Amino acid sequence: MPQIKAAICREFGQPLTIETVTLAAPKMGEIEVTLKACAICHSDISYMDGAWGGTLPAVYGHEAAGVVSAVGEGVRGVAMGDPVVVTLIRACGTCPSCAGGKPVACETGFEGSPLSDADGAPLHQAMYTGGFAERVVVDQSQVVKLSDAISMESASLLACGVITGVGAVVNAAHLRAGQDVVVIGAGGVGLNAIQGARIAGARRIVAVDMSEEKLAIAREFGATDGVLATDEKPWRAAKKAMGRGADAVFVTVGAIPAYDKAPQYLTNGGRVIMVGMPHSGAMSTYEPVMLAATGQGMVGSKMGDVVIARDIPWMVDLYEQGRLKLDELISGRWSLEQINEAIADTRTGSAKRNVIVFG
Repeated sequence: MPQIKAAICREFGQPLTIETVTLAAPKMGEIEVTLKACAICHSDISYMDGAWGGTLPAVYGHEAAGVVSAVGEGVRGVAMGDPVVVTLIRACGTCPSCAGGKPVACETGFEGSPLSDADGAPLHQAMYTGGFAERVVVDQSQVVKLSDAISMESASLLACGVITGVGAVVNAAHLRAGQDVVVIGAGGVGLNAIQGARIAGARRIVAVDMSEEKLAIAREFGATDGVLATDEKPWRAAKKAMGRGADAVFVTVGAIPAYDKAPQYLTNGGRVIMVGMPHSGAMSTYEPVMLAATGQGMVGSKMGDVVIARDIPWMVDLYEQGRLKLDELISGRWSLEQINEAIADTRTGSAKRNVIVFG
């Protein structure tokens, strides 16, 4: 079994440690991928901080891309040497959710991990991926074969941030051309929701953020207007820009104040699409009578409700046409040994996406 380097979380809220670990060979239906890139998502940071609980010690990281370096029995669709994107979406393919076209909501529980530390103790493979490592072993349902036209760094973003943002628009909200959109939060996921709204043909796309700098970046990705969240009643400026309320408001940050105020941006019959993930136990408040009286609603969106075999090739095609920005989402490239610095930079909120690059 190969020895690889991995960044391990042994205590919530503490820096990761770079250690040599053992990776088991792929079993039936599994694939080993030698990683070329793994982006840092705020979900990784929330897990490392203990915001959602979890098992330690663990290897986090779930936005990855690389090259297939070994395959288990029964694997179909990919072969040795193929470039692939590696996602956290592990699906059995047969449960009611999978059969109904919702693999992100797979009802089958999966156990076990291919990782163990230098003492032979098991390491938790966080989010079924463990991408802060030189190699991963994952289920074949988690990977999609790529063309050679896309770089590994850009491809890694398709594993979570891009599909979550774009998918929230096209899959969860079913946005129609000509509708109006507000995106709260112009970070990595928010910028992709903005791109998704542009691709879907939204009439007005209003970005709301705490930072003028991020609002300027939002315009580069397709926002037609920007509103500072620090304004006294930012929904008034947003409605002025649109001439009405929004058909869909995408909350892409895990901030309770954003969720509390999101319905204020809506028009009659509009929907709040809940994308950002607050810490466990955090509670939001709203007036049910207002939602009922105006026919408004709130919709949860997990991983953009994507079907990766369908949606990732579509997004790669958009990228190759120049219609989906990926390269521009990368703020910095870091080595595995620099991962704690990269995480600290991500915490500042100024980075779109930091990417760990291997070899």
